Amino acid sequence: MDIDDTPEEAAFRAEARAWLEANAPAKGSPDDFSQAFFDQHADVADTMRRNADWQRRLWDAGWAGISYPREWYGRGGTLMQEVIFAEESADFGVIAGAFAVAHSMVGPAILELGTDEQRHRFIPAMLRGDEMWCQLFSEPGAGSDLAGLVTRAERDGDQWVVNGQKVWTSNADTSHHGILLARTDPDAPKHRGITYFLVDMATPGIEVRPLRQMTGESHFSEVFLTDVAIPASAVLGGPGEVGNGWRAAVHTLANERAMIGGSQAMTDVEPVVELARRLGALDDPVVRQELAAAHIRMRIIAFLGYRARTALSQGQAPGPETSVVKLAFSEHFRRLSSLAKALQGASGMLDDAGDGGGLLTWRFLFSPSTGIAGGTSEVQRSIIGERVLGLPREERPPEPSRAAITNREPVAATR
Repeated sequence: MDIDDTPEEAAFRAEARAWLEANAPAKGSPDDFSQAFFDQHADVADTMRRNADWQRRLWDAGWAGISYPREWYGRGGTLMQEVIFAEESADFGVIAGAFAVAHSMVGPAILELGTDEQRHRFIPAMLRGDEMWCQLFSEPGAGSDLAGLVTRAERDGDQWVVNGQKVWTSNADTSHHGILLARTDPDAPKHRGITYFLVDMATPGIEVRPLRQMTGESHFSEVFLTDVAIPASAVLGGPGEVGNGWRAAVHTLANERAMIGGSQAMTDVEPVVELARRLGALDDPVVRQELAAAHIRMRIIAFLGYRARTALSQGQAPGPETSVVKLAFSEHFRRLSSLAKALQGASGMLDDAGDGGGLLTWRFLFSPSTGIAGGTSEVQRSIIGERVLGLPREERPPEPSRAAITNREPVAATR
């Protein structure tokens, strides 16, 4: 760490470091699973088990949910303490990847907007590592324009019946619950009439189909919902929040961008530096310049993350600054992975070009998705231009009429 901690932060850092040294596996040890989520050859079930075991250890020792209030099962600390613990954890063979959606996106939404019953039911289970979550937002015709979603939820007594399709859902095949956006009032304006549900992924009528990526993994899935019955109590915030889901969705998306932009394991320049060292390329002035630029980008991203988290710690809602973090991360990751491939030369076409398990190959193949997931880079630039720089709004095509959206039938699952 190269910025000054306050005395309180320094004391917390020392406490966290001491606990991690006594309890976390070392980098490079047989128990190191810090890179397992970035290795297409890793055993997915084993990775998930080890991640859950680690999360349970954090819970038992009082390190889970550091910034969550004590009354809602957390440590009652600050967001900066959460950042400090993540920084210290990055030096060990651990990662919280399986629970990133739960802890960084779902948990904050439930804490801020959920009912007490929802907080009691879901927060401790996710902090213990008992339950994973996925995000059921994007649709084939509603990705960047999420408010154009057509998945429908119709009231039937004390439940809602949902029909539609979601796509690009991370870890849908291993998650216990999902956060679902569905249109509950087709006659309302585009950004209204959308409701935010907390869904049990084992509910009859939910079919998950993994999608194979060019990395060789099936990290994403398409999800079909056919006559899925969801209790009225599953509306985030309770029945009174029916039709107000867009506000919660914006809150969740801002946290998603901050989470993606704050991925230290994926912004780390050291694996590429080590590759250049092994190839004897560190004396090449062009390579040195590119590595220096990558290090500068990495530090800028870190400080952008600090700024966003500081705003959160002061009670400010996530805003357009998260788009700056997310865009900076996407550009950095793409350029860094391309640099690694350029260093490898022809051997970079191999699955494992002697770079330690194919990690750099995986990064290169994965890198295009970082400019899409969590909102495309083009969308982030529009948000920055309009909401940060105050530039005139871009011309937008006419919005479809309510009738046009209403008449777009949700896609049914077919074989």
